[in-house]
Amino acid sequence: MTQAPRIAAPADLVLAWYDRHHRDLPWRVSPPMAARGIRPDPYRVWLSEVMLQQTTVQAVKAYFALFTGRWPTVTDLAKAATEDVMKSWAGLGYYARARNLKKCAEAVAFEHGGVFPDSEAGLKALPGIGDYTAAAIAAIAFNRKSAVLDGNVERVISRLHAIETPLPAAKPGMRALVDAMTPADRPGDFAQAMMDLGATICTPRRPACALCPLNGTCRVLGREDPELYPRKAAKKEKPVRLGAAFVAEDETGAIFLRKRGETGLLGGMTEVPGSGWTARIDGETGPAAAPFAADWQACGTVTHVFTHFELRLSIYRSMVPHRAEAGDGWWQAKETLDGEALPTVMKKAIRQAVPDAFSRQQELSNRQ
Repeated sequence: MTQAPRIAAPADLVLAWYDRHHRDLPWRVSPPMAARGIRPDPYRVWLSEVMLQQTTVQAVKAYFALFTGRWPTVTDLAKAATEDVMKSWAGLGYYARARNLKKCAEAVAFEHGGVFPDSEAGLKALPGIGDYTAAAIAAIAFNRKSAVLDGNVERVISRLHAIETPLPAAKPGMRALVDAMTPADRPGDFAQAMMDLGATICTPRRPACALCPLNGTCRVLGREDPELYPRKAAKKEKPVRLGAAFVAEDETGAIFLRKRGETGLLGGMTEVPGSGWTARIDGETGPAAAPFAADWQACGTVTHVFTHFELRLSIYRSMVPHRAEAGDGWWQAKETLDGEALPTVMKKAIRQAVPDAFSRQQELSNRQ
């Protein structure tokens, strides 16, 4: 009797595709590397996963190289000055991640002997590590069978199973499906394969369904537009908050800066003085909110979109006497502005007032 051919399981199809088409990423141990006996470094896996939260791979690569160059091990990072870590993180966004990154490094280095816990439960007990990050590290760094569900995987699963429940309500069901699909022998590779599949084939727009290893079992393909999945609840309109920022420059071109409080939005980061806006309340928008008396001149507005609100800042500029006493802060030379922990919104404010503020640093970089 002729035996019926075995139908490959979805996980086998995904892993076979990954073995041929995986992305080469600086924090990843690829299948060829694993075949040579190279094993993932939990520190690099953890660092990359924290950086990648709500950030693109392309944006993270340079930051990952910077951090691993300056702090090659978790103990090195734990011993670093918090201010240096914040400066190195500047521009990557979601700055609570940077503060928790430092706290987590300290916990691993000083409470766990520099060794990351190898279970989801142990990882979740560390500062700044939630369900997704714990699952990802457990699977990728320690090859634990964990259901890893990021935005890319959500997209693949929602289309594969034609899930009608909108996000975020669909997440528990999606996680159960991923858990059932995850193989016991290569859970880390499977997690990365699903991420790559969502990032390169099952994309938000114009997915390359003809190239997908799961197109034979996808419930959406051929029945409905894949771009309609995952279903999403109607977005609430983001509130608009108003405020002002004050850019003071002295005769040498130095810019007056100060440090924000350690807690709250952009906590511990560097800023130009501004009015007291928050995610919930507006700040003053006129020169009356200036941090010290000067000839403040209006020079337009900037807009910056945070996760939960949009901020519109009225920008004021003033030339002040050289190294004037200007309150609780310091004067920073233009050439070294990029070395400060300036979040993107503050860089926008400075550029609006002083268009060439960062050009000198760029010129120096180009010469090196």
